[in-house]
Amino acid sequence: MKFLRKLAIGIIFFFVLFHFTSFSVFAKSIDEELAEIAESLRLLEIAEAPLKQEFSELKVKVADIERRIRGVESRVVQLGKDIDKRMADLVFQKALFEKRVRNQYIKQRASSSPLLLLFSTIKAMDLSQEISANRMATQRDQEEIIKLAEMLLQLKKDKDHLEEEKISLANVKETFNKRAGFLAGEIKNAEEYRAQLNARQKELIAKKLASLNLPTRLGAGPLYCVDDRNIDPGFRPAFAFFTFGIPHRVGMNQYGALGRAKAGQNYRQILENYFSGISFETRDPNLKIKVQGYGEKALDEYLLGIYEMPGDWPIDALKAQVVAARSYALSYTDNGAKEICITQACQVYKGGNKGGDWERAVRETTGEVMVSGGQSITAWYASTAGGYTYRSSDVGWQDRPWTKRMQDTVGSANNFAELMDKAYDKESPCFYAAQGWRAEYNKSAWLKAEEVADIVNALLLAKKDSNTQDHLYQPDKPHPYGGEIWNQEKVKQELRQRGTTPFNGIDSASVSGVDWGLGKTTSISFSGDGGSVTFDANEFRDYFNLRAPANIQIVGPLFNIEKK
Repeated sequence: MKFLRKLAIGIIFFFVLFHFTSFSVFAKSIDEELAEIAESLRLLEIAEAPLKQEFSELKVKVADIERRIRGVESRVVQLGKDIDKRMADLVFQKALFEKRVRNQYIKQRASSSPLLLLFSTIKAMDLSQEISANRMATQRDQEEIIKLAEMLLQLKKDKDHLEEEKISLANVKETFNKRAGFLAGEIKNAEEYRAQLNARQKELIAKKLASLNLPTRLGAGPLYCVDDRNIDPGFRPAFAFFTFGIPHRVGMNQYGALGRAKAGQNYRQILENYFSGISFETRDPNLKIKVQGYGEKALDEYLLGIYEMPGDWPIDALKAQVVAARSYALSYTDNGAKEICITQACQVYKGGNKGGDWERAVRETTGEVMVSGGQSITAWYASTAGGYTYRSSDVGWQDRPWTKRMQDTVGSANNFAELMDKAYDKESPCFYAAQGWRAEYNKSAWLKAEEVADIVNALLLAKKDSNTQDHLYQPDKPHPYGGEIWNQEKVKQELRQRGTTPFNGIDSASVSGVDWGLGKTTSISFSGDGGSVTFDANEFRDYFNLRAPANIQIVGPLFNIEKK
């Protein structure tokens, strides 16, 4: 049986490994790859379960053996003390015995001497009685010595037996530990593999997010986020999930720079708010850098053709953008050693001279860059942070000390209304938006009560039985690799079979927890005919993006729910 189990586990691991490594062989859609990763994670969980079970059982066994060894060691110590005590008693009893024998011998010799006749008859009788008593005492001493010797012999046997038991237990423990070590290694390998799958999954989800065509920065063109609050989908009740800001929320918030400039901050104050521990230094504005498709350009000549902010924005917002772009260019090219691209993947460059106040901002900050540790920083920036900025490590990038977590508001905000009123980037059309849409329902992101219920049911089912995940893709699209997608009714049926009451509709949905310091929704609650339920916000967001129709998605850590 053990061999068959090992063989089955081996086959599953081989299949999982092949499943994952085969991604690069054929060109697949993002949905297909996500589905395959989900299947690989499911198979990995199946393969890993018996290993974890055995490892858990072994830990219990090892703990029990260690407890027994400690008990044996305690008994050995106690026996040692008993042996020492009995040995001391034996030595004392032996000395007493020897003394009695010696005295008895002397008195016996004296009783047989002719001199004894000189003594009175009474004294002879007393001496005879004493000799008799001594003989009896000596006999008792002999019996006590034999008894002590036998006891010592038994204690020694007991101690030797315990020592053997201790050695035996130690050998068993070593065997268990070796097996546990092997299992721990296998589990570690499985966890590392799981991490690879999860990393790939995140990468693919990021690509799916990119399908929304949300511009990272203003250089990609105007922001076309639509305020669905003003759209009537034609049904009631209606629910929509609104995200604050759009990726990636690291570094300078471009619309935040606009708000800060309007509030009277100069460009250095703006940059010092978005970057931590920086200083300002001047670099050679004529330093040559390589620009993709344009050859070599002097640094500030290159800056004149950057299109990353509207030219009619306040001059200090433009100067903040210029210094950030100049710093980014120097850092990205390693002071001119490498080439920089001309899209928003680097910085949008169109050549020539943008002119106007943009040219003025370049001229009035000639060569100026932000520096940390003596080097120009990679001064990331994004169009709309949604009231919060993050460290680079928070979004999966390499950690950089000049990035910072910050509530980007005038004073503190402790609820959604305050955030919408106080955020510096509140003018952005993407500050608070429901992302995605479908052709019907006035091209909005509003969802029906039964559609929200379906997403809730899908998450409940996945939590109840992780093996069902492969069937929980969005029902308005074909399965990414030809499997079966369960519709709303099938999901409800599967929940009932597993002892859970499904939702037919949702009456209310709300954000029940927010970390206002970090800018992150932490929990979300729903109620309807199936009762009430609360989910971790990250968990819900993942299944929402998996199950929601069309391309409707939650695109950030801080989101809210609206109802019509």
